[in-house]
Amino acid sequence: MPKLYMLVGIPCSGKSTWVSNQYWSIPCAIINTDKWVEIYAKEVGLTYSEVFTDFMPTAIGLMAEEVITARELNRDIIWDQTSTTIKSRKKKFLMLPDYHAVAVVFKPPSTKELEFRLNNRPGKIVPKHVVQSMIDNWEEPTIEEGFKDIWYV
Repeated sequence: MPKLYMLVGIPCSGKSTWVSNQYWSIPCAIINTDKWVEIYAKEVGLTYSEVFTDFMPTAIGLMAEEVITARELNRDIIWDQTSTTIKSRKKKFLMLPDYHAVAVVFKPPSTKELEFRLNNRPGKIVPKHVVQSMIDNWEEPTIEEGFKDIWYV
């Protein structure tokens, strides 16, 4: 049975950095919208933030295609998105019903560290109110919602 590693954490909590440091993740399909937004921004000579709103629907479609391909190839998947609510995670479960799901949870860093990280992403601005909303609406992953394992990083 293939595995789904669903990363759960706010922006700048360390999700993508963690993935890049996992040697075992090399054969996995790394699923996210960020890479598509970044590719497009580079192609048109703009920043991530400048293209985010207009390009995000396209990025979501490209990401969904990646999920379908990975599923058809029976590949393990690392889903690198915030996934901080049950509703957002449910959509992913529906796409991958036969996967062994593992929540990989990244708690928010301290306020000072979070501010530092958010301010050190040139061209990639996530409004503070958006991050705060994710923190305020955080729903802890549970076995009952469909995870077989929950890892805390």
